[in-house]
Amino acid sequence: MSQVFEGYERQYCELSANLSKKITSANLLDGEQKKQKVSEIKGGLEDAEALIRKMDLEARSLAPSVKATLLAKLREYKTDLNNLKTEVKRITSANANQAARNDLLESGMADTVMASADQRGRLMMSTERLNKSGDRIRESRKTMLETEELGVSILHDLHQQRQSLLHAHSTLHGVDDNVSRSKKILTSLSRRMNRNKWIIGSIITVLVIAIVVILYFKLTH
Repeated sequence: MSQVFEGYERQYCELSANLSKKITSANLLDGEQKKQKVSEIKGGLEDAEALIRKMDLEARSLAPSVKATLLAKLREYKTDLNNLKTEVKRITSANANQAARNDLLESGMADTVMASADQRGRLMMSTERLNKSGDRIRESRKTMLETEELGVSILHDLHQQRQSLLHAHSTLHGVDDNVSRSKKILTSLSRRMNRNKWIIGSIITVLVIAIVVILYFKLTH
């Protein structure tokens, strides 16, 4: 998850809790004190809106898988901000003071504050669940990157093995050519030897015949 988003998120949660306390105390005030408190609350609401906008811009600049998670959290924060604005409008109405006292006496405002607190509790639980989902997404991305690196390493090894096989094949092909040439040379030498044997045999035969003829003529004369 984006550290920038988390920073804005912490600021908003702190500001929201502070505004909720100020709204509760403003319901018990009158006159100038109430106006001053409402003015402070409105300034805080403007700051909260600015944080919401910053979180929205940051979330939309991230990857789709992370952006979807952050935008879901952002919708919860926008709902919380709208609830705070509704409470401020209620205490600034014409009969706000009397209505606030009556509501407090009848526990109406207490119920509203408790409901708001309960909603913020659910909001924090949702935030925690979304953070866990973000952690799982990061772990999945880490596993995918490790798997991708392993695949690249395997492909590199296979490429090297292929190059080795091609080199071995080329070497064997060269050896085969040399064997073929040697075989041809030996065959040619064998033929020459056989031919030389026939020539030598023929010469010896002629010489033997010549000697026999010479001996015959010498012996007869």
